[in-house]
Amino acid sequence: MPVERELEEVRPSLRGLDSSRLRELDQRAEAAREKKAAYGLDIDLRAFHEGKALGRTNSLETLPDEIKDVMLASGVDPSESGRAGSYVQVGKNVIYERVNRIYSGKLEIMDVGDALEKYPEVRDLWWTLVAPDQDKYTAFSQLHDVHGYFIRVFEGQEVELPVQSCLLLHENAEVQNVHNIVILEKDSSAHIISGCTTSPRVKTGLHIGISEFFVRAGAKLTFTMVHNWGPEFHVRPRSGALVEHGGTFISNYILLKPVKSVQTYPVAYLRGRGSRAVFNTLIYGLEDSYIDAGSKIVLEGEDSSGEAVSRAIVQDRSVVYTRGTLLARQNRSRAHLDCRGIVFGNKARMFAIPELESDGAPESLLSHEAAIGPISEEEVEYLMARGIPRDEAVSLITRGFLDVRIMGLPQALESAIQKMVEMTQRESM
Repeated sequence: MPVERELEEVRPSLRGLDSSRLRELDQRAEAAREKKAAYGLDIDLRAFHEGKALGRTNSLETLPDEIKDVMLASGVDPSESGRAGSYVQVGKNVIYERVNRIYSGKLEIMDVGDALEKYPEVRDLWWTLVAPDQDKYTAFSQLHDVHGYFIRVFEGQEVELPVQSCLLLHENAEVQNVHNIVILEKDSSAHIISGCTTSPRVKTGLHIGISEFFVRAGAKLTFTMVHNWGPEFHVRPRSGALVEHGGTFISNYILLKPVKSVQTYPVAYLRGRGSRAVFNTLIYGLEDSYIDAGSKIVLEGEDSSGEAVSRAIVQDRSVVYTRGTLLARQNRSRAHLDCRGIVFGNKARMFAIPELESDGAPESLLSHEAAIGPISEEEVEYLMARGIPRDEAVSLITRGFLDVRIMGLPQALESAIQKMVEMTQRESM
């Protein structure tokens, strides 16, 4: 199905928006239809098509084994054991939504198109943290049919078990267009694990993912995204988070498999007093991957604070950029960047680009540290002196470098991701 179809035929998911609002968004997107992203590789969107429609399922256990396997490898459990709820989208189709019955009345999950139709407040939030004219990818998302998850945690509710979502491509050269809205109401808390992956037989594709997070006063959201694509895939997430008084937003990004290109630069706006944001990034650059990943924290609230930590291992012919920006607009604010990379081989390249900016906040405290280099020979020799073979010593050091404990994950999820790190490390050495 060509992506150039007439707009009124392809966007039933936006039926909740009134016509004047839709026209305004379309006009902005049309003006950016060919606008290149500020960073990363440029892509010809005409090389990809929209996939065929799929039917819904009543159980994730009925999915083909190959699909369940890649879901597991992305942190999503088809058995739904230890999960508060699940959302699964294959290509452009939402095939599954469910809230664990013990969280009924505390949590809701639905297709964002249904939420746009049902809730006026969702329509008011649509495209407020990410701009439809930011670049050609956001423009594409606005101008074509879009689905995605709407997740809301109600006021005062603590969702102890993770909510999981899976965004999966199942056709070759398919484009997946996703727009997610997450709202944590006042004094609520939740952990969302989002596994993004593809059917094993699919060789190439494009994922465009818009996500807007709203963390209300006193709420805490931990969002963990695991990317498990393929060597010929292009990935373009575009995310924004708004954090109110006393709220906390923690974003974890994990990329351990080869990918053609990724470009992501989420932004957290700390508007409320005592608001906080943390970005943790673990990247394993392999084969010919071109990865441009970063984050930005805008400190606008009194006593707001932020931290961005990235760890990258770069080898083969991969190229990795790690960017980090701290922007202070409030005197009583503080934030820190910590970027470190290990480079293996003469053909791998890594760039660490920290940026600190004080805008009318001369008393704010911003700091950074960055380091790129080879694996520590002193550490290798230390382990070898204790009888550990060199290859095993290097393996131990690299696994320790990508320490998932910095992410503050639930124990079961931390163990699963640590196994992913170990498997990737064994395959790559």
